[in-house]
Amino acid sequence: MKLRKAIYIFLGVLSMQALADRLYFNDLATPKSLDDLRAIQEAMQSNLSRAREATVCLQIGEGSGSGVIVSPDGLVLTAAHVTGGVGEEVTVVMEDGTEYQGVSLGLNAKTDAAMLKITDSGPFPFVKYDKDDATKLGDWVFSLGHSGGYDKARGINVRIGRLVREAETTIQSDCMLIGGDSGGPLFDMTGKVIGIHSRVGASKEESMHVPLREFQAHWEELEKSDFVGEGPFAKKPVPGSGFLGMMVEEDSEKKGLRVTELWEKGPAEKAGIKVGDLILEVEGESATQELLKSSLGQLGSGQKILIKWTGGKETKEKEVKLEDRP
Repeated sequence: MKLRKAIYIFLGVLSMQALADRLYFNDLATPKSLDDLRAIQEAMQSNLSRAREATVCLQIGEGSGSGVIVSPDGLVLTAAHVTGGVGEEVTVVMEDGTEYQGVSLGLNAKTDAAMLKITDSGPFPFVKYDKDDATKLGDWVFSLGHSGGYDKARGINVRIGRLVREAETTIQSDCMLIGGDSGGPLFDMTGKVIGIHSRVGASKEESMHVPLREFQAHWEELEKSDFVGEGPFAKKPVPGSGFLGMMVEEDSEKKGLRVTELWEKGPAEKAGIKVGDLILEVEGESATQELLKSSLGQLGSGQKILIKWTGGKETKEKEVKLEDRP
């Protein structure tokens, strides 16, 4: 009985602490006075500097989106439709324009959640995220994002609004979002990330976000670079669809594959392979026609194949990113 009573007291203390931490204006249907408005403003302003420092622009290929750093070693949360796949090279642009290199980790194609990791050394500015799923409908929130791409002169766009709808895998705010904001963070007024921008509805004020509970449900899978689920936000590479863009023939004397033809501006040529070069290894094994064909048969567009080759005195090894077949 004493143990049960102690547990009840402990839970009661936690409940009282949660109520104490909750900002009073979240429970108002509308602000009642100028003081209420000032309290909302001050809450956002007190957390804005740190939030801006941790909000980044993500440049992948010719596109860009946003993300937010949630650990000092550079773990970034973003949207699956921003990264588009696993193992993608990413340029991460900080608020001041400093650029770092990163790589996309796992994603959830059904809910639009994704992670990436900055591969350069940190530490990096970061923010906390809502581990307790504590937000409620009507709570005041603010969103950040690099609308339209990185612009140092303009800076990060800030919008304020409220949570207006909640579903199992989506939360909705009336913060206005546009292109480039995708993958950026939605904060509560204590400065914790509660969602990641996903898409807009019938109007720009109908903004959909992936709640942090969806990230936490698959956190380990995303960190391990797993492709989770099937859905509209990302497509798994189709085995055998990857295009390397080179013709080879066996060179029994040199023990390798001699490059006889290259597709102009194809993946192999862009990697630096030239006609006449000798392919020594494919995926770490001695190169043969059969091995190359087998390896390509398992890989899809966007995935990478490890090639080691020599052009004479110089030997190179590189992961070549496959493309769609012309």
